[in-house]
Amino acid sequence: MARKAKKKKTASSLGVQNRIRALRFDRGEMTQATLAKRVGLTRQTIIAIEQGRNSPSLEAAFKIAKALKVPFDEVFQFDE
Repeated sequence: MARKAKKKKTASSLGVQNRIRALRFDRGEMTQATLAKRVGLTRQTIIAIEQGRNSPSLEAAFKIAKALKVPFDEVFQFDE
């Protein structure tokens, strides 16, 4: 009998949305690499967060908002 694979929950499937990509472009097309360097993450991690595949830690989320110079709730939203 075949096992059913568990579907991995992503940040977006949990209701967490973000506007990182849009805000980067509002900031003169800030690159993912630049944002990653400012917050102390890898570019790959920024990509995964933008795509909703990963959720940042609370500390990283606040650092992302600070690097983008916007309030936290302008970057991240929780849709119930």
